[in-house]
Amino acid sequence: MNNFDEQPRRVINADVGLNRFLTKMYGWMALAVLISAVAAMFASTTPELMGLFAGHYAFLPLIIWFAFPFIVTSQAMKRPSLSFVLLMVYALLTGGILSMYALVYTGTTIASAFVSSATVFIVMAAYGAITKRDLSRVGAQATAALIALVVAMVINIFLHSSLIAYVFSFVGVIIFTALTASDSQKMKKIYLQSDGSSTSTTGLAIIGAMQLYLDFVNLFLFMLRIFGGAGNRD
Repeated sequence: MNNFDEQPRRVINADVGLNRFLTKMYGWMALAVLISAVAAMFASTTPELMGLFAGHYAFLPLIIWFAFPFIVTSQAMKRPSLSFVLLMVYALLTGGILSMYALVYTGTTIASAFVSSATVFIVMAAYGAITKRDLSRVGAQATAALIALVVAMVINIFLHSSLIAYVFSFVGVIIFTALTASDSQKMKKIYLQSDGSSTSTTGLAIIGAMQLYLDFVNLFLFMLRIFGGAGNRD
């Protein structure tokens, strides 16, 4: 056996496996976004569904919405198929909840925010997957900043300052821009450290798709608040 041929062969196999993993992860994330977009458009034109998300029991979809990501990620490595279905159901529910923004913002504002968010996301996700720079510190700092932002946003609920809320929107965009890149790199590293089995790869792809989907949704919501300065119907 020619030992000189083994190392290049291993590298090629690793690259092929990584490419398959990234394609699966980003593909499922994109599918979730598509489902949310379609669900949002459908719900915004269906009064019965709008009533579900805006009525007296609107807190029920919100509770489920906050709980689902934990369920999806906890089941990903044990039951990948179930976790994938739950991810798509979560995307469907998110679309219904996001349809409420059609009551506040114009279609042009929503479309502008979506295109801007998608552009930023694609660029930063690609950067995170390609760059050799270690982004783990960036991710840790962004996570700490996110916690501080959430606390500040809760405080601003009582202050009712639209200016502070507007500034927070820019901070949120910066945070989730950084998280998109760091999460992309983190999932790549986790895959390279995994055993490469089919179940492991599928589970990790679902976890990554869930995390990146949340990054995109939050990025979109903050972008929407920024663009909403000109498109608000109030």
